[in-house]
Amino acid sequence: MKNAQRGFTLVEIAIVLVIIGLLLGGILKGQEMITQAKIKNVIADFSGISAAYHGYQDRYRAIPGDDPNAATRWTTPTPATAGNGNGVVGGTYNNGGAACAATVEACSWWDHLRRAGFVSGSGVAQPFNAVTGLIGVQTGDGAATPAAVLGGFSGLIMCSANLPDKIAIAVDTQMDDGVPNAGTVRGILQTTPNPNVTGATAATAYAETGTNVYALCRAL
Repeated sequence: MKNAQRGFTLVEIAIVLVIIGLLLGGILKGQEMITQAKIKNVIADFSGISAAYHGYQDRYRAIPGDDPNAATRWTTPTPATAGNGNGVVGGTYNNGGAACAATVEACSWWDHLRRAGFVSGSGVAQPFNAVTGLIGVQTGDGAATPAAVLGGFSGLIMCSANLPDKIAIAVDTQMDDGVPNAGTVRGILQTTPNPNVTGATAATAYAETGTNVYALCRAL
């Protein structure tokens, strides 16, 4: 005599569905927590580097990277590379896509801050943000027509690249006005990793597509 095959009861199916729902909810919640952590990390980068810059300027009455007395102030293990003291940080935030060298003031910026103890690490290597985009500084955005480009920044700016749309929007909204072509935080839509921002056109509005990537720059 054959035993009749027994199927799942409605209660058992309901239990399985509840377990699947809990697992999916936990995964989605975990992903959202990771995104929020990255947003806070990027904001902390902007705030921390701004504080380091002002601390250095207050202590030495000079701009890191441009500091003309750096070579005599720090002589070991090798002398620091002094800047020319003209009040301008030469070079671009991404060093034009090349490896950083001490002869470029935008690279020496990091060495000077590190030697002074304001930033961790050593040397001129540029740091990365929470999404592996470059962080860097430069003076101005090279705007020929300020209204048409990144915003016509003329002073020192800090840029952070490769930010997914959700993160870029949240960072701009929390630090400024959420508008990429206005305020103290400006954004450009990237087509290549760690793009040049000199003369770049600011996005007219952010678009959260899940694939858009932005570079954000902020006046220091």
